[in-house]
Amino acid sequence: MTVAVVPMVRIQAADFDVAAEIALLTQGRVDVGAVVTFTGLCRDEAGSLAALELEHYPGMAEAEITRIANEAIERWPLAGITAIHRFGRIKPGENIVLVVAGSKHRQAAFEAASFLMDYLKSRAPFWKKEHRIDGSEGGWVDAKESDEAAAARWAKS
Repeated sequence: MTVAVVPMVRIQAADFDVAAEIALLTQGRVDVGAVVTFTGLCRDEAGSLAALELEHYPGMAEAEITRIANEAIERWPLAGITAIHRFGRIKPGENIVLVVAGSKHRQAAFEAASFLMDYLKSRAPFWKKEHRIDGSEGGWVDAKESDEAAAARWAKS
């Protein structure tokens, strides 16, 4: 019997507990042989960043991330996938994003986690504004060309 995989997607201001999220994905499961996680943290940008402010469009962000997580489920044989993205003011060293992918085998989990993370970095509907230690605003941050290139490798031909 095949169990339908439903992605867990949350957009929240509060921090997350990586170990608790892994436990939630694997609890009672004996078919999971690999769990891959990625945790994105706020960097200090060489000591100049006081905080990164993340904004999103409620409802749209969850729907878009769920859509891409469902695409990962279609592409790879996953036992589960979780995506948590924080919003609000986040200081250097604090968690921003978590992706957890579970599968029977490691390759599917690695690829699904990488696929979802590449999407989150380049196309998820979030806006990031830098706040500098000197009190100035660093402005809104655009997706980097390297992030766009990473996401492009997953395009279906």
